[in-house]
Amino acid sequence: MSTLGLALSLLLPGAAFAQEGPQKLPAITLTAGMHQIRAEVARTDLQRQIGLMHRSAMPAGEGMLFIFEQPGVQCFWMRNTLIPLSAAFLDDEGRIVNIEDMKPQTEDSHCSKKPVRFVLEMNQGWFAKKGLSAGSRIGGEPFARPR
Repeated sequence: MSTLGLALSLLLPGAAFAQEGPQKLPAITLTAGMHQIRAEVARTDLQRQIGLMHRSAMPAGEGMLFIFEQPGVQCFWMRNTLIPLSAAFLDDEGRIVNIEDMKPQTEDSHCSKKPVRFVLEMNQGWFAKKGLSAGSRIGGEPFARPR
């Protein structure tokens, strides 16, 4: 959950808890080298706040891309999230800044090491299993370079 989401949940008690089941959002295809990722896209404050909460499982090769309007130090936590996740914090070109492994149902804060607009959550260990680390690039429409 982003810092903004945390602030909203404090200001609007119960806002994150009104969601009883997992949200399903439109998905796009991203690439990581030869690997394809089906990523649901969370664009609004509420979508980002709910994120992957209440899911008991997530298929391999699927995840959620969080898109923010402005770059910032993005921080996430795992309240009401039932599955272990890895969050890759991505710059505007899709390069991984840092990856944080997150434990289910915790409120530990996991933050980007510099301002970013994108965060990609996948099943925990997915990035490591694919040999991806800081400096690796995720491809796809959100990271298209202007010509």
